[in-house]
Amino acid sequence: MERPPSVDALARDLADTGLPHPLLVDAARTAIAAGSPETARAEAEAVQRAFLQPVVNATGVLLHTNLGRAPLALSTEARYTNVELDLASGKRGSRSAHAAALLARLCECEAALVVNNGAAAVLLVLAALASGRDVAVSRGELVEIGGGFRVPEVLAQSGAKLVEVGTTNRTRLRDYAVANPDLILKVHQSNYRIVGFTESVSMRDLATLGKPVVADIGSGLVDSACQWLPTGPPAWLASEPAARQTLADGADLVTFSGDKMFGGPQAGVIAGRRELVDACARHPLARALRPGQLVLTAMQETALAYLRRDGMAIPFWRMASVPVEELRARAASMVVGDVVECESVPGGGSVPGLGIPSAGVALDGDHTAALRASDPPVIARVVDGRTILDLRTVDPADDNAVAKALCTL
Repeated sequence: MERPPSVDALARDLADTGLPHPLLVDAARTAIAAGSPETARAEAEAVQRAFLQPVVNATGVLLHTNLGRAPLALSTEARYTNVELDLASGKRGSRSAHAAALLARLCECEAALVVNNGAAAVLLVLAALASGRDVAVSRGELVEIGGGFRVPEVLAQSGAKLVEVGTTNRTRLRDYAVANPDLILKVHQSNYRIVGFTESVSMRDLATLGKPVVADIGSGLVDSACQWLPTGPPAWLASEPAARQTLADGADLVTFSGDKMFGGPQAGVIAGRRELVDACARHPLARALRPGQLVLTAMQETALAYLRRDGMAIPFWRMASVPVEELRARAASMVVGDVVECESVPGGGSVPGLGIPSAGVALDGDHTAALRASDPPVIARVVDGRTILDLRTVDPADDNAVAKALCTL
């Protein structure tokens, strides 16, 4: 029986992979324990592929949760920042003086607060404003979104008392009036629609009840007019709620995600009346839910792009706005595969049921595993037995990488 090789020697033979030595030792030990030392390199490569790394999104889902939702480019030097320093006075400042102030300007409201994700924004608002108090939610809005985020459970964690009003498909103004809650929470249905015999209550009508109204609009559309796009709002936006208009219609607060249609990093935004935002900022949970300087910097840069009305500086809007003819021409240049018409979707729980006309490349059979193994990995989808690569979600700078991956199939 052959003596197994030295773990350290085998690990050193893998040094060219670039992995730290302790990880190479782990790979060597795993291979030796399995009785196949020759697989150590494959073990090390598997470790590398499990790291966070850039991928090419050819799925056609612009806000793909598994791929980090909105694509984001941010490069910063190794420098300190005035994250909590008032440069004018030299005294301690506020994290809300930078990105949050710009977000308030964007939403045309008094104040805003940035937390670490959209769920955190809802949790903090309820904990700060409604703990131990009645919160009315339409039964048609008691949603669950990806990852098991359920509105009733968030209410329970916040200490608020859920008061269900209306029915799954029809909720009227008098349902809220009869319930007489301390606060009304209106929740965007996110990833589904109820159609047919339905009725819901508008924000303007809810505002007449004299109760604080919080609207979780979810997707992060700032303004339904899309002033940052030269052609105005695209048809696929349909009736997606927007922060500015929701506040103008009477909401006291809106909450939304930063990494969805806002096009920034993972973050949550609370915007609206100053006294309510301040109450959220003073709550003990606010410190636990606050983001770091990288997120705040990215939110600031994204907000500045909106204020410049430069939608093309925001990758989500740049990709969503590409004409189909341009996508078709890029698909034709791939050489391998058939040029096909397809339909992209915003994703991330935005405008469910509506698509964006697109174009891409199709090949017979399922080649998704081979494409994921390419460098960089290319993520595609299979429809009716064909592999589809939707180019709307592929940056033109990655076209050569996609073509190279296709040529290896």
